Amino acid sequence: MEMDWIEDEDIREALKEMKTYIDITEDDLKKIFQLAMEHAKRRLKKKIPVSEVMTRDVIAVKKDTNLKELVRLLAEKKISGVPVVDELNRVIGMVTEADIIFQTGQRRSKGLREFLRALIGEPQPKEVKGPISELKVEDIMSTPAITATPDMDIREVASILAEKRIKKVPVVDSEGKLIGIISRQDIVRALSHEP
Repeated sequence: MEMDWIEDEDIREALKEMKTYIDITEDDLKKIFQLAMEHAKRRLKKKIPVSEVMTRDVIAVKKDTNLKELVRLLAEKKISGVPVVDELNRVIGMVTEADIIFQTGQRRSKGLREFLRALIGEPQPKEVKGPISELKVEDIMSTPAITATPDMDIREVASILAEKRIKKVPVVDSEGKLIGIISRQDIVRALSHEP
């Protein structure tokens, strides 16, 4: 962006408005502003918003969905997890294959992995009593859901996925309503197209 439209007089007037003394020339100030604009343009150019790479056609379930129905849905759609939404389509949790496997394995025994997860403070899936055939999504879902917003940079989401050791997060609008989902695969694909 050229700085020709900013005159020295404009800079002097702006400095007067600050009502403080700054030991800098008008040319120095213009140069600083120009460099700052160039840095900002480069930074914004590198940013890839979640909205550009997220999947918009998202399969979600309600908390009262039967576990058998959930398993069938995951297998049929070949997906590893789905957001859980309320009646207003607000994300209230996430349920994954890992949650289902945990419930199946939990009934056998607690192993070293669960002990280590508890020791380092990782979230633990709920331990539920009763027959698996009677369980609902709300019995095993992870809550509160970790979510992303459409304007977040995908690198920020990548950090969250790595830190929380999860594969995907729902994308929500300002009201918490589901508008998409972003996965590790989406992020890797977007980064592979970067110049």
